[in-house]
Amino acid sequence: MMHESAKKILIIEDDTMSRNIFLDGLAAEGFDTIGAENGTVGIQKAQEHLPDLVICDILMPDTDGFGVLTMLRQDPVTAIVPFIFLTGSDSKVSLRKGMELGADDYLTKPCTLKQLLRAITVRLEKQSKLMHYWYAACCQKLSVPVVAGTTSSIISESIFPSVPQLKEVFEYIEANYDQGITLCDVAEAVGYSSAYLTNRVAKITGETVNGWIVKRRMSAARRLLQETDQTIEQIATALGYQNACHFSRQFRQHHEIPPQTWRKEHQLIRRCKVEV
Repeated sequence: MMHESAKKILIIEDDTMSRNIFLDGLAAEGFDTIGAENGTVGIQKAQEHLPDLVICDILMPDTDGFGVLTMLRQDPVTAIVPFIFLTGSDSKVSLRKGMELGADDYLTKPCTLKQLLRAITVRLEKQSKLMHYWYAACCQKLSVPVVAGTTSSIISESIFPSVPQLKEVFEYIEANYDQGITLCDVAEAVGYSSAYLTNRVAKITGETVNGWIVKRRMSAARRLLQETDQTIEQIATALGYQNACHFSRQFRQHHEIPPQTWRKEHQLIRRCKVEV
């Protein structure tokens, strides 16, 4: 059974044999697996690799499972990652504590690979539905601000979702999208490596950083094409493109028609609305 996009699973287990059994079994099922021998290492690997799901033992030296869950739930980047406790204790007190801290599931050892796979599948499917619903709700709330008369102040429809963890990222793109910025510029501005930022943004939004930059430029391009008489070359320059060909090519990729054709169609629509 292979899983699309190789979902990343972090196994935090101090027992080497148990950890390796789960790592090998999940890898054979098509998952991208990461192992951690204790809670402290597990927290570090969770923040570094941003797994799609965490499986964690409770009784471990150094930082126990409850400590791991508490730390991950306090970090905005890992706060929504599904978390499954795996333990030899079936104490109701332990179960209640885990659930109060935000655990998604609780499996008692000995646990078969089939049981673990079933729990993982259920949690990943639930997470996918929640993220889809959340993202759709964010998109429905997008507004269209008033348009000013100059190129630098033209703000087309807000295309960024309201995500606190990425507030600095989107604010930087909003302020500099017309300056020819790239992923490296955004990463440097917010203090992350390009690889980490790419992973973080993709994990939360399903889009790349460069994808959001282009979306913002296309949003401004539509407004300029419809609201102004600037040439394609002038619009390309105003949006940070080095040449009009690059701009026209990206515009066609996103809209399936050249900017000149899009302008004719939408200016006509706009005139008809004004006449009515």
